[in-house]
Amino acid sequence: MDKNTFTGLFLIMVIMGASIYFMKPSDTDLKKERIKAHADSVKRGQLPKSAEASAKFTDTAKTPTKVTVDSAALKSPFGATTVGAEKLITLENKDLLVKLSTHGGKVYSVELKNFKTFDKKPLILFDGSRNHFGLTFTAGNNSINTDKLYFTPNATSLNVAGQDSGAVTMRLSYSPTQYIDYIYSLKGTGYKVGLTIKPTGLDQVVANTSTINLNWLTSVRKQEKDMEQERRYSTVYYNNTDQENDYLSASKDEQKDITDKKIQWVSFKAHFFSSVLIADKGFDKSNLAVSTDVTDTTDIKQMSANLVLSKNADGSFPMLFYFGPNRYSTLKDQGYALEKQVDLGWGPLKYINRFAVLPVFNFLKQFNWNYGLIILALTIVLKLVLSPLTYKSYLSMAKMRVLKPEMDEIKGKVGDDNPTLLQQEYLKLYKKAGVNPLGGCLPLLIQMPIVIAFFRFFPSLFELRGQSFLWMHDLSTYDAIITFPTIPFIGNHLSLMCLLMTISTLIYTYFNNQISGASGQMKYIGYITPIMFIGFLNSYPAGLNYYYFLANMMTFLQQYIIRLMVDDKKIHAQIQENKKKPEEKKKTGGFQAKMEEMMRQKQQLSAAPKKK
Repeated sequence: MDKNTFTGLFLIMVIMGASIYFMKPSDTDLKKERIKAHADSVKRGQLPKSAEASAKFTDTAKTPTKVTVDSAALKSPFGATTVGAEKLITLENKDLLVKLSTHGGKVYSVELKNFKTFDKKPLILFDGSRNHFGLTFTAGNNSINTDKLYFTPNATSLNVAGQDSGAVTMRLSYSPTQYIDYIYSLKGTGYKVGLTIKPTGLDQVVANTSTINLNWLTSVRKQEKDMEQERRYSTVYYNNTDQENDYLSASKDEQKDITDKKIQWVSFKAHFFSSVLIADKGFDKSNLAVSTDVTDTTDIKQMSANLVLSKNADGSFPMLFYFGPNRYSTLKDQGYALEKQVDLGWGPLKYINRFAVLPVFNFLKQFNWNYGLIILALTIVLKLVLSPLTYKSYLSMAKMRVLKPEMDEIKGKVGDDNPTLLQQEYLKLYKKAGVNPLGGCLPLLIQMPIVIAFFRFFPSLFELRGQSFLWMHDLSTYDAIITFPTIPFIGNHLSLMCLLMTISTLIYTYFNNQISGASGQMKYIGYITPIMFIGFLNSYPAGLNYYYFLANMMTFLQQYIIRLMVDDKKIHAQIQENKKKPEEKKKTGGFQAKMEEMMRQKQQLSAAPKKK
C-alpha cells in the first residue's frame, strides 16, 4: 500500500471517528440546551399541557398532596367522585405484578417479576403519582379529567398465575345507570394487560361520545448502571396503521403532532424495557413529547402522549398495554411490529443486523453457552465468512510491499518537487506489474458496514443485560477497572475491555505496517485512531469492546497464517512476468484508467505555459 493510498484510508477512518465524537455535544451543552428549550417552549406556550406536566410532575410526585373539594365541585358532573380515599388493587400473573389505583382508575405501578435492576432491586417501570393516565372531556360545561377522580373497583385483587385469564372493573359513576368502566384483563402468563374503556348511558352528559381524548404521562425510572447510557437509548416510539415506525429525539427534548395518519401504538421506551399502549383501530390524532429533567437522579426521562381514540360499534374503546423487555424475539411475538423499536441501525446496517447477525446469534444461543462464548463463536463465524476478503487484502498489500524498492527508485529519479508526475509514474508501474493500488483497501472498506452494524447491534441487544463473562459483570454496560473524577474525552472511569481492545488494535496496526511495508511517518500515523477511539468507546458496553478485541486478534491470526502461505519471491516473479507481457494485453481497471487520465490532464496543465 503506497503513501497516498494509506493516507486516504486513514483519513476516512479519522473523519468517521472525529465526526461521531467531536460533533456530539458535551453533556454540559446538552443540559443547558434542554433547560433553555423547555423554558422557551413553556414561555411561548408551544409545549402542550401534557408535555409541560411531564416536565414538572416529577418535582411534586414525591410529596403527597391534599385534595380540597368545595360544594360547587360536588354539584358538578361526576362531583361525587372528586372525593375519596386511594386504594390499590393488585393484578398478578406469572410475569407481572400490576397495581391499579382507585384514584384515576389507572395503572399505578408495574413490576416485572422475572427481572431486577442493575443493583438487584425489584424492576418497577413506573409508580405512584409519577404516572398519569386519564380521559378528558366536557360534561355540563365543565372540563373533566378522570385522572383526578375516584373509581370504585369490583374486586380487591386478582391473581391469574396458573389460570387462563381474569378481569377487574374500575367504575367511575355519574349515576347508578350512567358510568364509565375501565375493564382490565390479564392472562396467566405474558406481558400484556388488556384495557377496555366502556361508557354507559352518557350520551346526554358527555359532549362527544364518538371519540375520547386520552392523556398518558409517565416518568421512566432508572434501571441500569449508567444513566447517561440509558438516556441515550430512551425515547418515545410509535408505529402507524401502515406499519411505518418512527420516534422522537433521544438526545434532546421534542414534541410532535401527528394528524395525517393513525398511530396504532405508542411506546415509552427505555433502554431495555418498554411501556406500550396499543389500539387496533389506531389513534386518530396524537401529540407526543419527551423531555429530560437534568436535575433528576432517579428517573431518566419524562414522556407523554395525548391521544384521540374512536369507539367500536358496541360503544367501547378497546386497548392493550405491553409492559416488558425490549428483547427482539419477545417483542416480535407480541405482534403489532413492536420489534421495530429495537434499534438495529439505519439503511443497510439494519438489514445486516436483522437478516445476518441476529439469525446467527439466535442460532448460537440455542446451545445455552455463556454469552461471552457466543460472541466468540459469532466472531469466528464472521471471520471465516470474510476470510476471502482478508486474503485478497493481504495479497494486495504483499504485492505493494514487493514493489516498494522500485517505487523508491522512481521517487529518487523524479523527486518530491513534482508529485503529479510521481503519481503518474507510480500508475505506470502498477499497470506494468498488474497491481491494483487499492486492492488492499477495498476489502477493508467492504467490511466497514459490518463493523458499524455491530456498533449498533450490541448496545441494543437485551440478551447481554446482566450477563457476566470473566471479570465483566454485565456485558451490556462498561466494565470499569478504575474510577476517578470526570476527565474530558475519557469520562469518570476506565473500561478494562476498552483498554484491551485499544492495545489489540495497536498490535494489529504494528503487524499491519510490517505487512504493508509502511515506513517513516506512515508507520506511526495509524496509531492515532485507536488512541482516539478509547475515549469514544470507553462508556460503551463491554460486550461491544469484547467483540472488537476478538475481531482484532483473529484478524491478526488470519494474517499470520496467510503470511506463512504467501511467498514474496513468487509474488515478485509473477510481477516480473506481468511486466514482460505486451502492453495491449494488459487489462487496466476502470478506476485505474480514470486515475491515469486524471494524472495525464493534470501534468499537461502544469506543463502548459502560463498566460501573462
